[in-house]
Amino acid sequence: MKICVLVKEVPDAAVEKRIDPSTGRIDRSGEKNLNPFDTHAIEAAMQLKEGDDVAVDEVVAVTMGPESAQRALHKAVSLGADRSVQLTDDALAGSDVAATGYALAKVLEREQPDLVLLGQQSDDGECYTIGAVVADHLKMPSLTQVIKIDVQDGKLRCERQAEYGYDTVAVELPAVISVGDAINEPRYPSLKAIMGAKKKPLEKLAAAEASIDVSLVGADGSRVHCGDFKSPPAKEAGQIIEDEDTAETVEKIVAWLDERKLI
Repeated sequence: MKICVLVKEVPDAAVEKRIDPSTGRIDRSGEKNLNPFDTHAIEAAMQLKEGDDVAVDEVVAVTMGPESAQRALHKAVSLGADRSVQLTDDALAGSDVAATGYALAKVLEREQPDLVLLGQQSDDGECYTIGAVVADHLKMPSLTQVIKIDVQDGKLRCERQAEYGYDTVAVELPAVISVGDAINEPRYPSLKAIMGAKKKPLEKLAAAEASIDVSLVGADGSRVHCGDFKSPPAKEAGQIIEDEDTAETVEKIVAWLDERKLI
């Protein structure tokens, strides 16, 4: 079995997320990291590889992004992926979910995986639909919010979270599976794995090399176009009431609440 794991470079969790007014897209100029939700997909792939239920020949990390996205791939291979593929091209900048899913599907067509895994969402756009878009292009069955994967008789037996509880679904391979963050606890990479990550094969692809029709990607090829985004107005400074006299403090708080018709 060959497993491809879709990963993404996102702004670090400690970085305040801002909209770039010149592009209408997220400002990605700050510190970036591997999407934390994708670490659960990598761990799921590694558990399948290390288990006895199926023979996994290789785990391949795949991303679409600028040059800096290589750091996310290095993190992915330090967590266990055998090699990585980066789709990077200026023509892809500004792609929406539909365009991104199409482009990633073209890369996966080259790889011919038996299983595609990805996290339930990205930490920046928080979009839950990329797996379904990729699966539609690849004509593969797709499941989301999967929290358990077993292999039985060449099929996947998946348990997924639903609004009313849990579903258990048998899925034929090849398939695209979005895993929930409840599926596992991702491992920490060892120092040896981190040092060896840069030595693992990294293939860089341009849009033409992946047979991507550039009219279907990028800002012009996207179906969603950003409007006139503006930052929300700054909040006024709050009022601090010092508790020097308890009775007086209580009166001030009650008056403040009464003035705003909160009591």
